[in-house]
Amino acid sequence: MEEAGAEALGMLLVILVAAFLAPMVSDHLARWVLIPATVLEIVFGIVLGPAGFGVVHEDAAIAMLADLGLALLMFMAGYEIDFARIAGRPLRRALVAWLVSVGAGLALAAAAFGGTQTALIVGLALTTTALGTVLPILRDAGALQGAFGTRFLASGTVGEFGPIVLIAVLLSGYRPLEGTLLLAGFFLLAGVAAWRATRPPSERLGRLIRATLGSSAQLAVRLCMLLTVLLVWVAATMRLDALLGAFAAGVIVRLMLAANHPDEAEEVESKMDAVGFGFLIPLFFVVTGVRFDLRALLADPVSLLLVPVFLAAFLVVRGGPDYLLSKGDVAQRQRAPLALMSATALPLVVVLTAIGQETGALDGALAASLVGAAMLSVLVLPQVGGALLRRAAGADQ
Repeated sequence: MEEAGAEALGMLLVILVAAFLAPMVSDHLARWVLIPATVLEIVFGIVLGPAGFGVVHEDAAIAMLADLGLALLMFMAGYEIDFARIAGRPLRRALVAWLVSVGAGLALAAAAFGGTQTALIVGLALTTTALGTVLPILRDAGALQGAFGTRFLASGTVGEFGPIVLIAVLLSGYRPLEGTLLLAGFFLLAGVAAWRATRPPSERLGRLIRATLGSSAQLAVRLCMLLTVLLVWVAATMRLDALLGAFAAGVIVRLMLAANHPDEAEEVESKMDAVGFGFLIPLFFVVTGVRFDLRALLADPVSLLLVPVFLAAFLVVRGGPDYLLSKGDVAQRQRAPLALMSATALPLVVVLTAIGQETGALDGALAASLVGAAMLSVLVLPQVGGALLRRAAGADQ
């Protein structure tokens, strides 16, 4: 094996050890404090990366696996969306709340940074919701059922998908009209794929999907991965955000399974959970920590002070409208947890800061401030929201 290949394999081994230890440490600490394994994966990445011991650095192979992990995180977010469940009032209210967030976020960023691309990137970052990150936490806690689960799914869907659309239109490098036309073209392709996915497959394909779920062929899982990479490639080729393709792939697979293989849908989901959350998604979060520029953040006191400021901005800009516009959708005691969960951000903040650094709109310290605030949001907001949900459930009994 070549020296470079051996080095990449060694770094992958270290990353997988960190990913293995994260849930174990999380479980051990649970008696004192609830820390999601996701947060520990990022922390381990910081410790192992250039800002810590320098054991792991990003190379092409590690970066590709991490990007595939992010794509699978978006795939699982798209797969979780049940449009029949969130259609109507929940989705309308969530959309209005998000549009208010967009206006507030862009206005706040413009006041702080002027009419620059920096303001655009920061403003969009404040409007995101980490649906793919929060869903496993809520699912494990049994909080996705009932009115709260429906309303959060609607809010998270808009807060994940809406910013991806704006990134494609405003930050793709195209003029807004060109970007909008290309986005419409992508939606047309995805719509055709979704329509075809709901049609009955060939008898042979349907039989093979059912027959190989318990065999080494795993045709359904291979189909999910193929469609994910295909749509990510299509979106990237069109210079749209690649995550748009992964999100669309999750939606299409869910529609296909619901229409043609409802009895196998749960088993396929569990297998994709195993591929994603068992390997590639934790790898993405560890590499996020490796990429985190802690030194730049600590070297600039102003940027360090911006971390709690940005965290407060997530709460006000993203959580505030959802709190105000959830009256009548969920119980009064659940409105604050909904706002906290909706204000949790991370994956798209990582994407936006990467775009900002590539274009020169963000320096390393400001990017680290935003990512640091997003990491804190994942650490703090779901835990506080979960505690409030448990308290509300106890008060109702």
